[in-house]
Amino acid sequence: MSFGGFPDEGLIFYEGLEADNSKAYWSRHKEVYEAAVKAPMLALLEELSGEFGVSHLFRPHRDVRFGKDKSPYKTHQGAYFRGAGDGIGYYVQFDADGLFAGAGWYTPAPDQVERFRAAVDDEKKGERLAAVLDELTAAGLTVEGDRLKTRPRGFGDGHPRLDLLRHRSLHVGRRWHPEDWLHTPEALDRVRLLWRSTSDLVDWLGTHVGPTDMPRRR
Repeated sequence: MSFGGFPDEGLIFYEGLEADNSKAYWSRHKEVYEAAVKAPMLALLEELSGEFGVSHLFRPHRDVRFGKDKSPYKTHQGAYFRGAGDGIGYYVQFDADGLFAGAGWYTPAPDQVERFRAAVDDEKKGERLAAVLDELTAAGLTVEGDRLKTRPRGFGDGHPRLDLLRHRSLHVGRRWHPEDWLHTPEALDRVRLLWRSTSDLVDWLGTHVGPTDMPRRR
């Protein structure tokens, strides 16, 4: 199946799910989810796989075991391509607000954070990352990620890249609100071009952060 865009029914499905996040709503509209959300997302991932590798489609059910929010379903459909290490890669999301695409380092382990800060502290490596992020923000992307409110231990207040050192994850992205092009193959082109524009960031993270050496949680 070739990607032809995300149908308007997918937007309406998520608008309804936001208003009624229940098993009853999901059961009544499951066929809409399958046809207007899951199928086009899988088609988009298939189109991108030749360039970006193996993809993973997130499941629609939320893990409600440990949180106060017991809503059973996610109000978006996300997917990612793993780049150059654990939690480093490319992300795409469809929801009632349209389409979002991003790239970077999303799920850090302590040893990755340590390597990240060591690289940011290094003048040459750190300045290279800062330059890459400046280019991406100038192109309209937003820098995001989990950040400390204070400076990390061992670094002074006068460090030239203190804001970057505060990061415990680092990614960039762009949100597109619904327009006619969302229902056409242009949506695929926009995601592809954004991901290509972030390749320097993903490469930097893959080189200087890389995969974790710590055992995975079971």
